[in-house]
Amino acid sequence: MDIDLLLTWIQAALLVLYSVTLGLLLIFSLHRHVMVRLYFKNRRKRPAPAGRFEELPRVTVQLPVYNELYVVERLIRAVAGVDYPRDRLEIQVLDDSTDETTEVAMRCVAELSEAGHDIVCLHRTDRTGYKAGALAEGLRVASGEYVAVFDADFLPPREFLRKTIHYFTDEGVGLVQARWEHLNRDYSLLTQVQAIFLDGHFMMEHGARSRSGFFFNFNGTAGIWRRKCIDDAGGWENDTLTEDLDLSYRAQLVGWRFLFLDDLAAPAELPVEMNAWKTQQFRWSKGSAQTARKLVGRVLRANLPWRVKVEALIHLSGNFAYLLMAMLAALIFPAVLARLELGWFRVVFVDLPLFVSATGAVSRFYIYSQKELYPDWMRRIKYMPCVLAAGMGISFNNARAVLEALAGHQTEFRRTPKYQVVDRRDTWRGKRYTVHKNVLSVVELAVGLYFLWVIGFAIGHRIYFPIPFLALFSLGFFYIGWMSLFQGRFQRLRAAFSRTEAPAAD
Repeated sequence: MDIDLLLTWIQAALLVLYSVTLGLLLIFSLHRHVMVRLYFKNRRKRPAPAGRFEELPRVTVQLPVYNELYVVERLIRAVAGVDYPRDRLEIQVLDDSTDETTEVAMRCVAELSEAGHDIVCLHRTDRTGYKAGALAEGLRVASGEYVAVFDADFLPPREFLRKTIHYFTDEGVGLVQARWEHLNRDYSLLTQVQAIFLDGHFMMEHGARSRSGFFFNFNGTAGIWRRKCIDDAGGWENDTLTEDLDLSYRAQLVGWRFLFLDDLAAPAELPVEMNAWKTQQFRWSKGSAQTARKLVGRVLRANLPWRVKVEALIHLSGNFAYLLMAMLAALIFPAVLARLELGWFRVVFVDLPLFVSATGAVSRFYIYSQKELYPDWMRRIKYMPCVLAAGMGISFNNARAVLEALAGHQTEFRRTPKYQVVDRRDTWRGKRYTVHKNVLSVVELAVGLYFLWVIGFAIGHRIYFPIPFLALFSLGFFYIGWMSLFQGRFQRLRAAFSRTEAPAAD
C-alpha cells in the first residue's frame, strides 16, 4: 500500500475516533443540561413530612472513623450536642484506628457517657470490610429504629434529627439525605473548585433526581436511614469502594423512596491537599464504576419505567466520562494535525457546536447551582474556567480508577485524610496522614507542558479554533500535576506569610 495513502487512512481514523469520543462526551455534558431542566421543572416539589411523630423514635448515630486524630473529638462533641432527647439517642463511634485516635475517642466518649449520653466506642482490631464492615458491625448491636451516619470531617447541625425524623412518618421513605456545606471553601483555589463541584452534584443532580422520581444516592454521610430499609436491601456490602451508592440502588430497586433536603445543610471539611483530593476522587470514581458493573443488569431487569432505567444507567456510568476525557487528551493533537488539511467548514459546522455544547452545558450546570445557593453567586462563578480545567486535569487519575474497576482489580479503601484545616492560617504541613506522591503526577505535569507546546503549534499554523480547548487541558493537567508534586513547598511559604501578615484576633 502507498505510504501516503496509509497515512491518510490513519489520519482519517484518528479524526473519526476523536469526533466519536467528543460526541460521547457531549452526551454526558447534555445530561447536565437535562438535570438543570428537571431541577427547574420540579423546583417547587419540595418534600414535606406526611405527619409528625407524637413520640420521637429512637435513633442511632453512627460515626465511622479511621485514624482521624485531628477531627474525631470535634465530631463526637458536635453529635453529642444535637437537639434530640437523650433517652432516645444512641451514639456509636465505630473506630478502626491504629493510632492515638482511639485513645482520644475513648476519652471523649467516657466523658460524655458520665455526663448522661448513651454513647459507646466500638473499636475493631482489623478493617474487615472497611467502612461498610464497620457500619454493619455497629448495626448488629444498634438499638435505633433509624440510623444516621456522619463521617469524621462533618459537623452535624444541632437541628439535624428534628428536621429529618418526621419525614419517616411516611412508611415508604427509606432515607433522608441532607446537603453538604463547606467549612473551608475559601481556603484555596482547590477548595473553591471542589465546593462548586459538590454544589452542582447536590443542588442540580440530587435536586432534579429526587423530585423527578429518579434514583439518587446516599452520599455516605449526613443522611439518616430507616433500619428496615437497610435490612430489606441486604445490608451493607463491601465489594465496592462506594458502599453508599451500592446500598442506595439496592434499596430503591426493592421499592424504597429517598428524599433530599436542600434546605438542611451539614458543614464538612474539604480536602486541602491535592493528593488527598485525588485519592478521594479515585475512590469515588472506581467505586461508582464497580457499582455500575455490579448493578446495571439488575437495573435493566427491574420492573421500572424506561425513563428511570435510562437515567440510572447514565448516573451509574457517569465517571466513564473521565475515560473519554483521557482519550480526548490523547487524540486532540492528531485532530489538530488533521485540521491542517481542513477548511473552515468543518470547524464552523462540526467542531464549534460540539465544543460550545460540551463546555456550555457543564458551565450552565455549575453556574445555576451557585445561583440557587448563594446571593453573591456572580462572585463565585469567576472560578468556572478553573472548574472546567480541573475536571480535565483529574481525568487521568479518574480514568485509571474506572479501568481498574472494569478489570476487576481490587484495592483497599483509602480514606481521605482530614487535618482540621478551616481558617486560611491553618496548615496541614507537618501533620500525619499526608498522601504520598506517585508517578502519575509527573505524567500529569508533562501532559500539561505538552498541551502548552500544542497551543504553540496551533498558533504557528494558524489553527485558532482548538486553542481555548487546548488551554483548558494545559491549565488543568499542569495545575493538578504541579500541585501534586510541589504544593507542600507553597504551603510552607503561605503559612509563614500568614503568620507575618495576619491581624490580631479579636
